[in-house]
Amino acid sequence: MNVGVKDVAQLAGVSIGTVSNVLNHPERVSAATRERVNSAIEKLGFVRNAAASQLRAGLSRSVGLVVLNASNPFFTELARGAEDHASAQNISVLVGNSGEDPRREADYLDLFEEQRVRGVLLSPVGDVSARLTRLRARGIPTVLVDRQTYREDFSSVSVDDVEGGRLAAAHLVSLGRRRIAFAGGPTSLRQVRDRLDGARAALREAGLPGPAVHETHAMTTAAGREIADALLRLPVERRPDGVFAANDLLALGIMQGLLFRGSLRIPEDVALVGYDDIDFAASAAVPLSSVRQNATQLGRTAMELLLAEASSGPGFTPRQIVAQPELVARASTTGQDPAHA
Repeated sequence: MNVGVKDVAQLAGVSIGTVSNVLNHPERVSAATRERVNSAIEKLGFVRNAAASQLRAGLSRSVGLVVLNASNPFFTELARGAEDHASAQNISVLVGNSGEDPRREADYLDLFEEQRVRGVLLSPVGDVSARLTRLRARGIPTVLVDRQTYREDFSSVSVDDVEGGRLAAAHLVSLGRRRIAFAGGPTSLRQVRDRLDGARAALREAGLPGPAVHETHAMTTAAGREIADALLRLPVERRPDGVFAANDLLALGIMQGLLFRGSLRIPEDVALVGYDDIDFAASAAVPLSSVRQNATQLGRTAMELLLAEASSGPGFTPRQIVAQPELVARASTTGQDPAHA
């Protein structure tokens, strides 16, 4: 049930105008009255509607998109795919960057809920099951993107990250690498855990020990350079001869650190694989091998699902779409760039 200002006013024992003042001009209302009104808002679960007349008519022309890291070109491409499809439907996309921070993610979801957007695309930081249920109860459909949901009552569009991790590690093993390291984090991110699980599975299949795990606080080039420093400090006998990084930014940072801060060669001494296959991967100092996922297509497909659910309402059947990744081998593992082969 949608709760309105009238309901809040009735429960608090005040006029509608007083509720409006609490929301818009709290300095005009006494502390005791503000407390009663805010208590009623909390009890009723009232969410302020910034565009009530338009939204009551079902005319919202905006959807929200919350990405994990706007500085990662993967999410830029994902947003472009979502916007391309939305624009064709005369829908605007409001983009928020959680920066892998659950509090920022919650703030953006609060904002989108307040604005009564038509729907939300979300690349979540952690477990958002309760929030998905709340949004749906408000009539706001949600599609998870770049994260598979195991709830059949919600839609998701993702890539099989376990298979992607397996492809990366198996590629390194096929090249004769035996001391494999994994770099990525935080491991609270489902995508990171799945890629690590896939790498572990590939090494088990090859009869090799699991990867040495170098957990990072973020998935950035700066974090990658920190991993490179750690690798350079290792004794030669413990230093990995193959590294799988959980995304391309990390891999590029590792590459920078190994090439410019030490004497290690890529791939002769250390073979390196990233994940996402962003545009920068192919143009790196040593073209980077990477597990490709089509970010633009992920965004477009997720938007298609979201708008379909928004139009269909309760009769919509949720779908969980899982795309398959592809290993793109370049000079950072093979010593040869296929673009110039």
